[in-house]
Amino acid sequence: MKKKIEQLVEMRNKAFMPAGTKGIEKQHSRGKLTVRERINLLFDKNTFVELNMFAQHQCHDFAMNKNRPLGDAIITGYGKINGRPVYLYAQDFTVLGGSVGFTGAAKMVKIMRIASKAKAPIIGLIDSAGGRLQEGSGSFSQQMTETIKVSGKVPQISAIMGSCAGAGVYIPALTDFIIMVEGISQMFITGPLTIKEVTGEIISIDDLGGVKPHSEISGVCDLVAGNEKECMQIIRDLLSFLPSSYSEKPKWINTDDPPDRLDKTLNELLPEMSRRPYDMHKIISRVVDNGNFFEIKAKFGRNIITGFARLGGYSVGIVANNPIFKAGAIDCDVSIKAARFFRTCDCFNIPIITFVDVPGYMPGVKEEHEGIIRHGAKMLFAYVEATVPKITCIVGKAYGGAYHAMGSGALEADIVLAWPSSEIAVMGAEGAVNVLYRKQIETALDKEAYRKHKIEEYKETFSTPYYAASKLLTDIVIKPEETRPELIHALEMLKNKEIQVQQRRHGNIPL
Repeated sequence: MKKKIEQLVEMRNKAFMPAGTKGIEKQHSRGKLTVRERINLLFDKNTFVELNMFAQHQCHDFAMNKNRPLGDAIITGYGKINGRPVYLYAQDFTVLGGSVGFTGAAKMVKIMRIASKAKAPIIGLIDSAGGRLQEGSGSFSQQMTETIKVSGKVPQISAIMGSCAGAGVYIPALTDFIIMVEGISQMFITGPLTIKEVTGEIISIDDLGGVKPHSEISGVCDLVAGNEKECMQIIRDLLSFLPSSYSEKPKWINTDDPPDRLDKTLNELLPEMSRRPYDMHKIISRVVDNGNFFEIKAKFGRNIITGFARLGGYSVGIVANNPIFKAGAIDCDVSIKAARFFRTCDCFNIPIITFVDVPGYMPGVKEEHEGIIRHGAKMLFAYVEATVPKITCIVGKAYGGAYHAMGSGALEADIVLAWPSSEIAVMGAEGAVNVLYRKQIETALDKEAYRKHKIEEYKETFSTPYYAASKLLTDIVIKPEETRPELIHALEMLKNKEIQVQQRRHGNIPL
């Protein structure tokens, strides 16, 4: 037994350092942590258990039989994060460039299947040169298939800790959240050299697939970390808002922020003129527990805000127009952003709260040709399809079809709150008056004075929250300072909401 134990220790040491000290030094020279250093930062101390550490590739072509490192360039296992079970697969760039072969893919698929059965989240740390050329194509197909099968069952979070290229990008793209790290993360289907050869375009790796283009332009990236340590903390923070699986609700946490807290500064926050921009973040931060808001896709589609927070200790998903960007209008990018977030919340039993100040859909030839009809329909579909508690708070403008996309009562919001400043109408008073009183304006002695009079009359008569309340379009008109306690009351009343899902294969969302 003594010899057997010595052999086990020796094998473990080899598996722990398959690339030796030189591999570790090379990884550090790139300004990157090793895969095991990342794991130690991510998991609660001494809780991570590694599986299949002695697995090896079975390829014997191209002299691969002479290089069969233990673990095959990927670490899989389970442990605890904030006391909750979590499963992990993590690519090791120090071993064969973190390339993915059939054994590595099989390890990943196995850990995902265990996590799915155990109803626990899955974390992927991506740092790979791509598919292993010596083993041919097909390794990624197993992972893609399993990622899709697991989708909606347990949360899946991907952190891009280096390169992620080719078909490999579709593994994180199929998960719920993607985190990228400044200075070390890149994602792209085809690299700069291939693009130059095929199209003649010249671009750097970072400009093509770095943090900035994916967090601000493509919308691929959900969260950005300044460094790897921060990335691990972001994963831990994100998990705190999510349940372990679709069959649970997020954990209630005592935040020590009184649920009946009023904030009188909200009464003075909106500009006197409704057309003047303001930052909706100021409202959100005053309403949620301790001002803590965990924003998703913060720099993409900035005219809509999406993110997680707590209200009275309950985890909630927030979607809000932000008038400081494009007046808070809905365009193609924010339609996709909001629809995706609605569906994510619904997957994991997270109530949806919308803060509404929307003038309409973004007009223009560009938006029409890019498919605002198709993309805007995604928001409508995703909101109606969601069965979680849905609470709407109208802060300012709530015009036409854009208001419906933000969660109107007609689209089955459970509770609709409205500030006294809210304007609920098919369109703005100016546009409505131009249509309704066109002939009278043309024949008036003082056209502009008559028009202004009718605009004010329309505002005071047909677009107030009280007129909407008379038609059951709003449920409660509240003082701005009452927003927090009213939202928490609604959440508590709706926490046992259940909807029997209609029997069908699935709805056909306009993708």
